[in-house]
Amino acid sequence: MARQQLSRERVLAAATELADREGIAALTIRAVANRLGSAPMAVYHHVAGKDEILDGLVDTVFAEIDEPVPGQPWRPELARRSRSARAALARHPWAAPLLDSRRRPGHATLAQHDAVLGTLLSDGFDLPAAGHAFALLDAFVYGFALQEAALPFAPDTIEAGAQEIVAALPDGSYPHLARFAAERIGPGYAFGDEFDVGLELVLDAIGTLRAAVPGVPR
Repeated sequence: MARQQLSRERVLAAATELADREGIAALTIRAVANRLGSAPMAVYHHVAGKDEILDGLVDTVFAEIDEPVPGQPWRPELARRSRSARAALARHPWAAPLLDSRRRPGHATLAQHDAVLGTLLSDGFDLPAAGHAFALLDAFVYGFALQEAALPFAPDTIEAGAQEIVAALPDGSYPHLARFAAERIGPGYAFGDEFDVGLELVLDAIGTLRAAVPGVPR
């Protein structure tokens, strides 16, 4: 079978797979080249270096996030976009700290930011309010993704893990934590369920920034 030709798209795909599998710290030109079965110099024909790969990875993640549609009601559009962003960050747990870090944003990154601002600006938010709303929403989504990725237990073992931690504590210590673990973290509990509750609270807060539009609820 003929060897597949190297391209920028293949380099970025290999880099994404490597970061997903081993974390962003493992991302080097040599590691990407090894994953492609190629020489590092061949990779340099398609990307100038690690910084360009990181630019491309960030754009790859933004391309996976549903864009809100300017002109449509802001709340359902940004709720849909937020849930899509959380899902993308769950697939790529290394990505949250990088998403707003690049000085050379790609098309998907720019289009995503433009669509969020357009959705807010076309539905009653002025420029300062749109900026506040955008920052708050991403702080919540990115922060939740970081917290979710850092949990020391898999979703199906969180109940047992919480009970194990509490059982190791001295009797009578941290009573509120013990009660929470005993009464809240039981069968069927999923930390991820906290996302939608938090998202609705954040959207409620964002709604207070919006100018009053006659006949239209915030």
